[in-house]
Order: sequence, then structure tokens, then C-alpha cells
Amino acid sequence: MRILHTMLRVGHLQRAIDFYTEILGMKLLRTSDNPEYKYTLAFLGYGCNPEHAELELTYNYGVDRYELGTAFGHIAIAVPDVYQACEAVKAKGGQVTREAGPVKGGTSIIAFVQDPDGYKIELISRPMEK
Repeated sequence: MRILHTMLRVGHLQRAIDFYTEILGMKLLRTSDNPEYKYTLAFLGYGCNPEHAELELTYNYGVDRYELGTAFGHIAIAVPDVYQACEAVKAKGGQVTREAGPVKGGTSIIAFVQDPDGYKIELISRPMEK
């Protein structure tokens, strides 16, 4: 078994696509509009299935916001340098909600950013594969 994708409901599809592509560097992989059922899907990622998990953004026609609830935590993305990634996010207009630094009780270097719909994305310092 393996994770294929994570789905997030968004209030403004293009705004969300812009955040994940322009600020976090993902690629828009494909879209699917379903007018009969009043929703549009956009799949994004750093690569495609089956090699990479994808992020599915779902826009339901006429819904401009969702309550995030208390069960969902965050999406985690590996980056080679969290400090540099935070500076890049800020330079592109993104919001860093927890500056880069060691995780409490550990040694991993992490930071948190927030997308336009309020979802948290954890950036974790990891050596990148070549």
C-alpha cells in the first residue's frame, strides 16, 4: 500500500493553485471540471503518481470557505534548507507562521507556512535525493 494523494477543499481554486505552484514550487499536474456535480479538481505535486504522492485541491461551486476543524494537522514537505525556504516563501508573499528552528524536544529543523485557505504546511529539513 502507499499514499496516492491528500485532498483539501479550497474556497478559491486559482488562488490555491497559485500558492502551491508559485510559493511552494509544485507543478499543476492536471485539472478536471465537473459542472454536472458542481466541482472542479486540481492535482498538484513535485512529481506524478505512482512515484510521488499528489495534492488534490477540490473547489465546490459557490463555497468560498471551510471551517478547518480540529482533527486535521498539516501537510509535511521536505526541503534541503528550511531557513532558506522560509525566506523564499516570505519573498513571494507567503505567510510563515512558525519560523525555522529545531522542533521542540528534538533536533529536526522545521518551520510552518500557511496557505490562503488556512491549511498548515510543515517544512522539514532533509537532504534531497540526487
